[in-house]
Amino acid sequence: MRRARMTRVAVLEELELRSLGFKSIDPAVTGRPAYHPSVLLKLYIYGYLNRIQSTRRLEMEAQRNVELMWLTQNLKPDFKTIANFRHQNGSAVRKVCRQFIEMCRQLDLFAHALVAIDGSKFKAVNSRDKNFTEAKLKRRLAMIEESIRNYLRAMDTADRSEPELAQLKKGRLQEKIAALKRQMQELKAIEMQLQEHPDEQVSLTDPDARSMKTRGTGMVGYNVQTAVDQKTHMIVAHEVVNEGDRDQLTPMTEKAQEATGIKDLTVVADRGYYKGEQILECTQAGANPLVPNSATSNALAAGRFGKRDFIYIARDDQYRCPAGELAIRRFTTIEHGMEIDIYWTSSCPRCAMKAQCTTSDYRRIRRWKHESVLDAMQERLDRRPEIMRIRRETAEHPFGTIKLWMGSTHFLMKTLTHVRTEMSLHVLAYNLKRLINMLGVKGAMAAIRA
Repeated sequence: MRRARMTRVAVLEELELRSLGFKSIDPAVTGRPAYHPSVLLKLYIYGYLNRIQSTRRLEMEAQRNVELMWLTQNLKPDFKTIANFRHQNGSAVRKVCRQFIEMCRQLDLFAHALVAIDGSKFKAVNSRDKNFTEAKLKRRLAMIEESIRNYLRAMDTADRSEPELAQLKKGRLQEKIAALKRQMQELKAIEMQLQEHPDEQVSLTDPDARSMKTRGTGMVGYNVQTAVDQKTHMIVAHEVVNEGDRDQLTPMTEKAQEATGIKDLTVVADRGYYKGEQILECTQAGANPLVPNSATSNALAAGRFGKRDFIYIARDDQYRCPAGELAIRRFTTIEHGMEIDIYWTSSCPRCAMKAQCTTSDYRRIRRWKHESVLDAMQERLDRRPEIMRIRRETAEHPFGTIKLWMGSTHFLMKTLTHVRTEMSLHVLAYNLKRLINMLGVKGAMAAIRA
C-alpha cells in the first residue's frame, strides 16, 4: 500500500502545475494562503482510485484516514474547498489526464496500432421526471387535465353529502385542483422553452443532460466516448457528449491518433458508428476504420434481395443483379447532401425473378460517390472475422469498471463542462491503476521518474 501511495505522489511530482493552468499556485499578498493545488489534486486522485468521489466524504477521510493524512501532510480542507477546486480547475484537470497519456506514449505502451471506440450512457444529476420532450409534455398535460376532471366529478359527488362534510371534501379537492393548475402553468412555461431549444428537450436540474435511449428503460444522462488501446486496455482518449454515437467516429479517431502518435491507426467500432461520411473522413485522416454495416434494409425485411446481392463491377461501373443482368448508371442525384448514382437494368419488367427483387417496374440501385471506401472497409472486415470479439473485450471492460467505481449515481456534477472534468478524474484513476498492474509499483515509479 505504501508503494502504491508513493506512485501517486510520483505522478504529481512530475507535473508542472503552473503550465497546466491550476489556480492558487502562488499565495496572495494578503490573507491566509490557499491550499496548494498539488494537495487537492492528490486528494482527488486518491478519492477516485478508492471510489470516494463525494467532497463531503473526502473531507471526512482527510480527517481520519492515515493514508490521506500522509498524502496531504495532515492538511484537512473542508468539503467546500475541495468542491471549489474541482469546479474551478476543470480545464487543468483534463490536461493532467492528457499529459498522463502522453507519458505512457513516451514509454512506448501504445506500439500496437489498434484501438476500440465505444460509447456508454452515464446517469446525470437529473431524474426522468425533470426532463421534458414534446411527447412527454403532452402526456403530462393530458394526465393533469384528466385528474382535474376527476376532481371536479368528485366535487359534484361531495355536494350530495351532509353540508358540513361536503364543505370539508370540497375544500380539499379545490386545493388539489389549484395545485394541478399551477403545475399546468409551469408545464406551459416549459413548453415555451422547448421551442427555443434546437433539440426540443429541456432538463431542469442539469440543463445539458439529455434523455438517452438504452437497452432497458431510457435514462437522462450523457454519452461517454472512449478509445481504448487493445494491448494495454488503457483509455487513450475520451469525451463526454450529449448526443448519439453516429457522428463520433472521426472526432474520437483524431483524438486517438494524437494521443498515441500513430497516424495509420486501426480503429474498430460497433455498428452504431456506421455512417458513410464519418468513415470517409476517418479514412482521409489516415486511419483504417472497421465498422460493420447495420444492414437495415426494407427489401431484406420483406424477403426480397438486398443490396449486397448486387455485385458491383468497378471496371465497367455496373452492377450484376442476381439474375445475371447488368445494371448501368442512369443518372446522378443529391440525397441528404450526398452525391448518389442510380443504376438499373432494362430487363427488370421481363425478369422471372422480379417478385423476389422489387415491387416497382425497375429495381433501382443507389451508390454513393465514395462507396468504394465502404467496400474496401467491408473487405477488411471479412478478412478479420474475430475483430468484433476483440472490440468487445477491449472497449466494454473499462466502462464496466468505471461504472462500478461510480456506483448507482454515476455523475455528481452538473453541466457538460463539469461532467467532463469528473470523467477525466475517473479516466486518470483507471489509467493509473492499469499502469501499476502492467509495470508493478516499482516499475511504474521508475517509468514516471525517468
